Amino acid sequence: MAPTSALFSSSLSHSSLLLHNSMLKRLSLRRFLSHPTKQLSSPPSPPPQSPATHFPALSSLIPRRPFSISKLLAMADHTSSNPAAPSHKHSNRLAAEHSPYLLQHAHNPVDWYPWGEEAFAEARKRDVPIFLSIGYSTCHWCHVMEVESFEDEGVAKLLNDWFVSIKVDREERPDVDKVYMTYVQAMYGGGGWPLSVFLSPDLKPLMGGTYFPPDDKFGRPGFKTILRKVKDAWDSKREVLVKSGAFAIEQLSEALSSSASSNKLPDGLPQIALRLCAEQLSGSYDEKYGGFGSAPKFPRPVEVQLMLYCSKKLEETGKLGEANKNLKMVFFTLQCMAKGGVHDHIGGGFHRYSVDECWHVPHFEKMLYDQGQIANVYLDAFSITKDVFYSCVARDVLDYLRREMIGPEGEIYSAEDADSAESEGASRKKEGAFYVWTKKEVEDILGEDATLFKNHYYIKPSGNCDLSRMSDPHNEFKGTNVLIERKSPSELAPKFAMPVEKYLDILGQSRKKLFEARSTRPRPHLDDKVIVSWNGLAISAFARASKILKNEPDGIKFNFPVVGSDPKEYMQVAERAATFIRRKLYDEQTHRLQHSFRNGPSKAPGFLDDYAFLISGLLDLYEFGGQTTWLIWATELQDTQDELFLDREGGGYFNTPGEDPNILLRVKEDHDGAEPSGNSVSAINLVRLASMIAGNKSDHYRRDADHVLAVFETRLKDMAMAVPLMCCAADRLTVASRKQVVLVGRKHSVEFENMLAATHASYDTNKTVIHIDPANSEEMQFWESNNSNIALMAKDHFAADKVVALVCQNFTCSAPVTDPGSLEALLSGRSSPSPSA
Repeated sequence: MAPTSALFSSSLSHSSLLLHNSMLKRLSLRRFLSHPTKQLSSPPSPPPQSPATHFPALSSLIPRRPFSISKLLAMADHTSSNPAAPSHKHSNRLAAEHSPYLLQHAHNPVDWYPWGEEAFAEARKRDVPIFLSIGYSTCHWCHVMEVESFEDEGVAKLLNDWFVSIKVDREERPDVDKVYMTYVQAMYGGGGWPLSVFLSPDLKPLMGGTYFPPDDKFGRPGFKTILRKVKDAWDSKREVLVKSGAFAIEQLSEALSSSASSNKLPDGLPQIALRLCAEQLSGSYDEKYGGFGSAPKFPRPVEVQLMLYCSKKLEETGKLGEANKNLKMVFFTLQCMAKGGVHDHIGGGFHRYSVDECWHVPHFEKMLYDQGQIANVYLDAFSITKDVFYSCVARDVLDYLRREMIGPEGEIYSAEDADSAESEGASRKKEGAFYVWTKKEVEDILGEDATLFKNHYYIKPSGNCDLSRMSDPHNEFKGTNVLIERKSPSELAPKFAMPVEKYLDILGQSRKKLFEARSTRPRPHLDDKVIVSWNGLAISAFARASKILKNEPDGIKFNFPVVGSDPKEYMQVAERAATFIRRKLYDEQTHRLQHSFRNGPSKAPGFLDDYAFLISGLLDLYEFGGQTTWLIWATELQDTQDELFLDREGGGYFNTPGEDPNILLRVKEDHDGAEPSGNSVSAINLVRLASMIAGNKSDHYRRDADHVLAVFETRLKDMAMAVPLMCCAADRLTVASRKQVVLVGRKHSVEFENMLAATHASYDTNKTVIHIDPANSEEMQFWESNNSNIALMAKDHFAADKVVALVCQNFTCSAPVTDPGSLEALLSGRSSPSPSA
């Protein structure tokens, strides 16, 4: 998907306002929300054909390059700054910022401002438009535009003379990004980063696009031409531009803050939406390579979650054939992802996406929000199959995070860049340089084991990143290889006349040698910003792994890069990350979060995703064995979330608190993309809390969940595939009585850990786990205040020398169970003990 730009006509006059009206109506103001680039860190996407079709004058300024995968892979020839240099030729206000992305631009000749009143006041004072550039530190095409344009003295002079230039880190200020990305997507049908938007001094969008090349090519305008056209338009047609921008914001605000027509979804709609989403995903399934959709392929875990959830529902209703069909699609997809080049076989973890349909050649950046979600779906697959292939991939991801992405106080960093220098001291960076291998490198490092390794990972003398089939002769990866598994060890070991176990040992030892060799290469940039929402996703995965992985068979042998730690160590990682957030990014007096941390908390407040994802992680932290204090904090955060974001009259949660007048849109987000939507996660959180807390508060949680989902009724009916996690949330809300597993006994004992592991051995998303130690007065006080039935059960079933489990549903509890095997059998449906008296 080659980077392209979208902008406006050189002969704006009346056409700019007409374009706003036409595009907004044509898109029905909501269809664009399902665009696949919406929350994917994909390359900027081409604009639709319709603007030029309806307004011929537009065609001269809207580049439409042909689709080119290898152009996507073309590396930006970065001039890396010399860290030993005593001074810089240029410095701007970004040098005082904490964001790694803003600091990357601190020595551009462009007179950048950070987002804030100083920049807005300067634009008003000079009466000039604002050029807003939004990206993030590991964004490949952001690097390209920096080198081509923002480091160019001529481009900088145009920007400095005619505009006030503002640089925004989208990860630090997702609220700002949402406003202007939504505008560009609505106007031009696509989006991506870098996002380039021109604004009036009062922040109304005038026109925008994504990546712009510096010079005119192929009859299309370059960035310098666009700057001149924008200045001319501002000088001669300002009133039309400003009115059209204000009109667009007004229309988008109305469309994206809609209210529910009732307080709950119509009966039957959740089941219809769930089935429709599964059917739509099945229709897009790639039978040859796995995954849903075509190239470029993103690991979108919410799709896997939907298919697993739907399979479980089908199984419960006796539709085993349909259930197994869905499971087959999921398992094959997860296998193909893990065996492909999108998986880092040497260091662990997953890259952002694959540029081809077979998960072969990745875009090499690594994002924390991917790792947490991906680890969770592999944990789910292991829970269902008990196949250690899936548990090992989950460990692979989590061990990568532990090794490379965790700070000294337990905080989990955001991302690793795709680009790095090819050698120490090199002045240029290329995408993938850290990760690819030549045949000779592999042979020199591995010696006699090289033949086995090359055969296993499809390493070719000419390289395996052959893009000739893409009909583009330009191939920056010529002669290099990414590691890809074409066949299983059990198929290949006989070829080398050795047992599978020895074959696996050699592969593991070889991966470790290559890891050590790779560690001497210049590393990609690490974005060490700590984002609350993404940490919430990772906390969930680490907490769940701590108990699910205890169900791996005894004697399992792990090979590098999997460490093979005791699963309880993953719980420690989750607790340290949560503790960091509470200590550094939470105000105990106001009960409010800050969004991110780097050398101190960011100026941005916590957003909906921060609260929703962290609450979800804390609920997992508690249910998988953490202290009750995590559950208490989750309830406090839910209260604050409701206060700041909930539309009590219209239903649904806004994405921002609405306290900043410079943020022109408050959106009720629904799209489950690379990250799930805050509303989808919140609805599930409310269902989970309602099953733990009793009385009026439980009813309140359920009513809010109903009202949240009712806002998106049309979406669930018409575009279920765009909201897979919301489909699951809607169905979960209809479950009349969730299964409750109550564990009573002293914690931090082997018995307690084993009973918890048995509780979580089987896949069941409609299950709530509560554990309570009657000897702990604080725990008892919490449950007596919030669910007296739990406190009473604890008192009645406490035994000093054992942990007692009760499984309750439909106002009936099983007889007490004290053996992990019996509890696992009970929860999996293999036995049905008599109800207790």
